[in-house]
Amino acid sequence: MKHTLAAAFLLGATVLSLTAQAAQFTITPVRIFMAPRDRAVAVTVSNDSDEQVVMQADLYSWKQKADGSDDLELTEDLVLTPPILKLAPRSRQVVRLALLTPRPAGVQQTYRLIVREVPEARPAGQLQLQLALAFSLPVFITPPGARRELQCVVERSAADRAQARCGNSGTAYAQIRSLELIDEKGLRLAGRDTVGYVLPGITRSFELVRGDGRIPGGKVKLQAALDDGTLQAFDVTLPE
Repeated sequence: MKHTLAAAFLLGATVLSLTAQAAQFTITPVRIFMAPRDRAVAVTVSNDSDEQVVMQADLYSWKQKADGSDDLELTEDLVLTPPILKLAPRSRQVVRLALLTPRPAGVQQTYRLIVREVPEARPAGQLQLQLALAFSLPVFITPPGARRELQCVVERSAADRAQARCGNSGTAYAQIRSLELIDEKGLRLAGRDTVGYVLPGITRSFELVRGDGRIPGGKVKLQAALDDGTLQAFDVTLPE
């Protein structure tokens, strides 16, 4: 699986004509899984553009705050070798992500590998707008037996809206692809197609919206589609 990043920008007519430039590159895998016994894993970076690309990689411990927002802190638990990448046009390089510090057993450790283009390293043309790209890859160090434990409840927040609160009491991440409120006939009442990660020990809230009127009250199911292709359903009762 590849994660492709490209940038295309349309700039309105101005007195001066500017050219927007950004590199294109791919990284595989897009999610990195390691076991505590693993010393290193391979990551492939490909330059899909016709110019040299210089990139810098940083590693962060990844937590979530009570509101679900990411809390990142630079870490030396892992290292990417080399941390600065110089790729010729249409070339690729295999780098190594190494675990330097043994991690506690029992609970999955979560990190983010953030790769940024260094625009200053690219040749500067006349009146060119250098656009830097950056993206983030999750890194999971998972001990044997670690697993998610997802529980969700739903409360009405408006006539056409409900609030789903999903907590993960397990020892591994949960990634929810989508949430749907479904009636007894299996019809969708409301939903959300973009959700996200719920790390261990975290509870996040997600708004579910019905686009064509009031969400009826009564017994319904909240169905969570997870990243491994499974569905998890929760029985809930909404007030009228």
